[in-house]
Amino acid sequence: MASFKEIVTKAVIGKAKKTSTSKFSVTPSEKPDTVLGCWVINHTFEGRGQNGVVVINGGFDVNVWYSYNNDTKTAVATEHFNYQDKMNIRLKDGTILNDASEIIVRSLTQPTVTDVSTQNGTVNLSIEKELGVEIVGNTMIKVSVEEDEDDYEVLEDLPDEEVDEVIKEIDEDYLK
Repeated sequence: MASFKEIVTKAVIGKAKKTSTSKFSVTPSEKPDTVLGCWVINHTFEGRGQNGVVVINGGFDVNVWYSYNNDTKTAVATEHFNYQDKMNIRLKDGTILNDASEIIVRSLTQPTVTDVSTQNGTVNLSIEKELGVEIVGNTMIKVSVEEDEDDYEVLEDLPDEEVDEVIKEIDEDYLK
């Protein structure tokens, strides 16, 4: 007769992803004539649960390469920006986000400058990023357990001589 056992294990109980575009401004020491390039580096982030919502705190450095002095000289302006994103994540089986839940945050698309413009000596940037979050928590699974010993054939120990005879009868070319 089969019975059921419950096993408590860790599993992904919720996941979500979010694409966001944010606007930032960099003010170089010289008035830029032309923006020659922009790139985002040193992206760091971490997530934590807060009132049933995942809050992601992160930051990155933005480098803006520009020309100035009537396009005769170039320079790079660097600035660090911090951000905070909030994500509502639907959890499976009615579980709730608590301190025992593990929050895993991944950058699905690295922050990238999607639009740049200059206005009155300030470089305005639009930066897009995509973050994914997985919540790992305790969950329970049920498994069927066979407890009837009559379902299993009991094998007797064979003497070594009989085992040797069985081995000699094996056809080594069977799989060829």
